[in-house]
Amino acid sequence: MPTNSTTAAGASDEGLYVATFERLALEAGRLVMEVFNGAMAVEQKADASPVTEADRASERLILEGLRTEFPGIPCVAEEEASCGLLPTELGDTFFLVDPLDGTREFVRRNADFTVNIALVRQGVPVVGVVYAPASGRLFSGRSDHAEAAEVGANGDVLNRHRIHVREGATPLTIVASRSHIDEETLAYLGRFEAAEIISVGSSLKFCLLAAAEADLYPRFGRTMEWDTAAGDAVLRAAGGATVTLDGAPLNYGKTEANFANPPFISCGRLAKSPL
Repeated sequence: MPTNSTTAAGASDEGLYVATFERLALEAGRLVMEVFNGAMAVEQKADASPVTEADRASERLILEGLRTEFPGIPCVAEEEASCGLLPTELGDTFFLVDPLDGTREFVRRNADFTVNIALVRQGVPVVGVVYAPASGRLFSGRSDHAEAAEVGANGDVLNRHRIHVREGATPLTIVASRSHIDEETLAYLGRFEAAEIISVGSSLKFCLLAAAEADLYPRFGRTMEWDTAAGDAVLRAAGGATVTLDGAPLNYGKTEANFANPPFISCGRLAKSPL
């Protein structure tokens, strides 16, 4: 196992990261589902977003695992960040963790929530794993290689297969946020007459594009880097892209913005620019 940032950051076998991320995501998913299927106490953070013991337990497990396996690589995680706990030095290689993306869906007992772990290198999400424990869908991405799998009731990974984005056809299938739709998004969607609009929560939107189940995901409302990095890594590995409104790739490690993302568009292979 890598024991310092130089060794880990230079590791040619990104499969090591994928295997570790998948193991931790599956373990965290079991904790999340225990809360989902039982009594659930919901609190509010300073930004008025909900948080539960599932968020905290999942993050503790993931961070302990990452810091044990890769002790030299900094971790940026949602719940630690909300408490002001951030690395003093980020460097060019770090982890981004969202232990429970889609908490609003989670507390409503909807299935669209995910566990997300990503490795960012020089501003690019190069490895990512997204696990949707309620539906048993697992997605992973590394350089030019994306996979999807099913997770059985006993936690076994089944039916693993490669995925690729599709060539956008008419009408397009567009995924939009279930909990964060806004006027700017509605105006953008209005540009695509006859498009099929699917409302989906959490980072699953990126994964539906990666798995050739949708074509376009516009996001104009606020997101944080831990919300998007893992799904974005899967999408890019499947041949898709995430760009800001000036056409530049969405980058990561924006400490000057407190890890907030600007508006962006994610897409598969489209005949025309989505901007």
